[in-house]
Formats: sequence, C-alpha cells, structure tokens
Amino acid sequence: MQLETYISDLLYRYECVVVPNFGAFLTERQSATINAENHTFYPPKKVISFNEQIQKNDGLLARYIADVEKIPFEVATKKIKKRVKALKSYLTQGETITFNNIGEIIFNTEGKIVFEPSYNLNYLTDAFGLSPFESSVISREVYKETAQAIEETTPIVFTPEKRKNRGYLKYAAVALIALTLGGFGASKYYVDQIETHNQLAQEQATQQLESKIQEATFSLNPLPAITLNVSKQTGSYHIVAGAFRVEENCDKKVTQLKSEGFSARKIGANKYGLHQVVYASYEGRLDALKALRNIKRTHNRDAWLLVKKLD
Repeated sequence: MQLETYISDLLYRYECVVVPNFGAFLTERQSATINAENHTFYPPKKVISFNEQIQKNDGLLARYIADVEKIPFEVATKKIKKRVKALKSYLTQGETITFNNIGEIIFNTEGKIVFEPSYNLNYLTDAFGLSPFESSVISREVYKETAQAIEETTPIVFTPEKRKNRGYLKYAAVALIALTLGGFGASKYYVDQIETHNQLAQEQATQQLESKIQEATFSLNPLPAITLNVSKQTGSYHIVAGAFRVEENCDKKVTQLKSEGFSARKIGANKYGLHQVVYASYEGRLDALKALRNIKRTHNRDAWLLVKKLD
C-alpha cells in the first residue's frame, strides 16, 4: 500500500493528517518571502512538519483509503496498522524512511524521530502556478543631480552688446503688415469656396446613396441550423495543468493540450483570480490518480489533483 500517496492527497485539503500509532503530518501556511541577499521572491506555501506525540486515530486517513480502494473501514485500519509496524521496524534498524513529496524520517542517536521535509511540492493550492523569481537591483541614474550641481556652481557672465540704429526696419514692418492683411483676405475667400464645394459634394453623395438603397433588394432566407454534439465533462476530480492571470493565456493552454490529445478545458478562476486549466475531469478517484501519475511521468511533473464539485 502506497501510504505516502494517500497522505499527500490529504495534505492539500487538511492541516493535520494522523497516521495512527506513528505520528501526525502537519501543514502551516507561510506567507510569501523575499531573500534580500539574492533578491529572490518566494510565493506563499504550506510548510510540512511531523509530530510524534499525535498518534490517536481520528479516522481521516482510514476513511479516505476505504473510499479510494472501495474497502471497509476496518480493513483500511488494519492495512494502516500493518504498514506502521513495518515502518517502525525499518527505523529501529537504522534505515531512513522516505515519503515521496512529503519528507524523510529517521531515528537520531537518542532514539527519537527526526523529520526532514521535502520541498518538491507546494501543498497550498491557491499558490499553484507561482514559482520563485529573481529581480535584479534597480540602479537609479543621478545625472540630473550632477547637471543641477554644475549649473549652481558655474558662474554666468553677461556680455553687453551695442545696439545699432537700423532705420530701414520700420519700413519693412509697414510692408509686412500690408502683405499680411492682403493675404488674410485672400485666404478667407479661398476657405469659403472650399466649404461651399464640400457641402455640394456631400449633398450629391447623400442623394446617390439614398437612390442605391431604394434600388437594393435583400434576400433574408433562413440559414440551415447547425447541430453540434458536445460531450460535457463531469466529475469532481480534476487534474490541473496550470493557472493563469491572463485569460488569453488560459485559452492558449487549452488549445495546446487539446492538440496533444487531452480533454482539456477551463474550470473558472480561483479566489486569487487565476484562471485554471485542467487536463481532464474524472468521476472516480482511482481513475484520476492513475491519470495523474501518467501525466506526471510523461508530460508535466507539476500537475496536481484538485477535488472540487463544479456547478
């Protein structure tokens, strides 16, 4: 029995998953962080820890296994008990137990469990599609301040210039005024002629258009109806391919996946406004998990399972 697979599925939805008589895997939401040294931004995530003191069976893990494998609750409980017995045996022999995508467990020199979490998966579904990124330091230019300092320190010297008496300029000014008045009158006459021409041309074009409309006949025969057979996907188990801030990118992803043979579709936006695209939706949990493992192996190792009932 792949116990870590069932634990991993539950960590997406629950903050505490108890393995009876062994311990509990806990998740705690961590806000987005910034590393000031390398200027790296990290998205929010769920941090996994292990508490050996919490061992009481709350029934969550057994009920989930019973539902997935279609077996009685009591049988699922016995399978967990058998698996825990084997895990404790491995630990006492000094072996390291690896839970895929969860972490590693080992006994220390004092005989206590030491847990090292795995960071391969981010169990915070709201942060799906967000990955760490680096932002280089912004260097601001200071040339304006330098120019201002130069202006303040450089003295400005005014050199007086002797003005010459140019009597002929007043005659040129009189001639310029006369030419301007004459040109204004001619320009006004020309503009009036253009406006009159445009008005006549517009009236003529309107009359021609009305005559064409009266002569035109329109055939509005009904078009044949087109029937499209669209198979609507159902199921509450969805294999998520990605989440996008821009809906246009979401449509491109759907088109790409359909061209590759997947029954891709959009399932709406989450509460952060990211538009989600799924490879397919399934009615049964086992079918969804089988398809998810195949997609992770052959197409997208970051794909994950969303359990949600759509309207």
